[in-house]
Amino acid sequence: MATTVASWRDSYKGMSSDNIKGLVLALSSSVFIGASFIVKKKGLKKAGASGVRAGSGGYSYLYEPLWWIGMITMIVGEIANFAAYAFAPAILVTPLGALSIIISAVLAHIILRERLHIFGVLGCALCVVGSITIVLHAPQEREIESVIEVWDLATEPAFLFYAALVIAAVFVLIFNFVPDYGQTHIMVYIGICSLVGSLSVMSVKAIGIALKLTLSGMNQLIYPQTWAFTMVVITCVLTQMNYLNKALDTFNTAVVSPIYYVMFTSLTILASVIMFKDWDRQSPTQIVTEMCGFVTILSGTFLLHKTKDMADAGSAALPIRIPKHSDDDGFENEGIPLKRQDAMRSASH
Repeated sequence: MATTVASWRDSYKGMSSDNIKGLVLALSSSVFIGASFIVKKKGLKKAGASGVRAGSGGYSYLYEPLWWIGMITMIVGEIANFAAYAFAPAILVTPLGALSIIISAVLAHIILRERLHIFGVLGCALCVVGSITIVLHAPQEREIESVIEVWDLATEPAFLFYAALVIAAVFVLIFNFVPDYGQTHIMVYIGICSLVGSLSVMSVKAIGIALKLTLSGMNQLIYPQTWAFTMVVITCVLTQMNYLNKALDTFNTAVVSPIYYVMFTSLTILASVIMFKDWDRQSPTQIVTEMCGFVTILSGTFLLHKTKDMADAGSAALPIRIPKHSDDDGFENEGIPLKRQDAMRSASH
C-alpha cells in the first residue's frame, strides 16, 4: 500500500502549479461551454420558428434573448479557457473539452429530448478516461519571456506551412462544399470550425502569455506582434461562431458536440506540437501514453456517435434532418444527417 501511494506521489511531481491552474480553469470552462450548447440550441429553435433558420443562412437568432444567454455562457467558458492556455500547454487544456461533451449530451437528452443511448454513456466515460490519461502525462509549459518568442515560433517554416494548408482547406470548404453539402454533411461545417479553431487557439495562447507577462510587470502590449495575434483571434472566432451556429441549427446537438471536439482537439494538438514543440520536452513513453489516451477519447466519441445514429435509424418516425419548422412547444425528434440518403427521403414523401 505504501509503495502504491509513493508511486502516485511520484506521478504528480511532474505537474507544476501553472499546470494545476490551467487544469482547474479548463474544467470550469468545459462546464460553461457544455451548458451553452443547449441554451444556444433552444434559442436557435425559437428563432427558426419565426424567421430564417441559421442553417439556411438566416440571422434571426440575433434577436432571440435565449440565444444571447447561451452566448454569454459560452463567452464565460471561453474566458476561462483563454486563461487556461496562458498557464498550461494545449495538450493538457484542449482534451478536457471532453467534459463539455458529457454535459452537452446529458442536457440534450433531458432538455432537448435528443435520446442518449446507454452505449453513448459508455462513450462519454471513455472520453473522461482518455482525458485523464492525457492530463496525467501532459508536458510542462514552455518557459517564454516575451510575445516576440511566440511570434518567432509562429513564423518558423513548419508552422507557416501548416497555417497555409489550414487556410487553403477552409477556403475550399467554404466556396466549394458549403453550397452543395453544408446542409447534408456534418463534416463540412465542423471541418471549418475545427481548422480555424486550431489557429485561433495558438493565437489565444500567445495573447494569454502576453497578458500574463504584462500583469507580472513586463509590458507586452507595446509590441505589434501582440495586436497581430489579437486580429487573428477575432477573425477566427467570428468564423467559428458563424459556422458552429449553422452546424447546431442543422444537426443533432449530441452529435455536433463530440465530432467538433474530436476534430478540434486533434488539429489543436497537432498545431501545438508543430508550433510549441511540446513533444520535444517529453520521453517516448509519455508521448505514446498521451496517444493512447487520445485514442481512448476518439473511441468514446465514435461510440457516442454510432449508437446515436443507430437509435435514430431504428425509428421510422425520426426525420433525417432537423425539420425546417419546430413544433409549437419548440421540441422535435431530430435525426443525424451524416450523408445523403436520397432513397429514404423519397420514401418518406
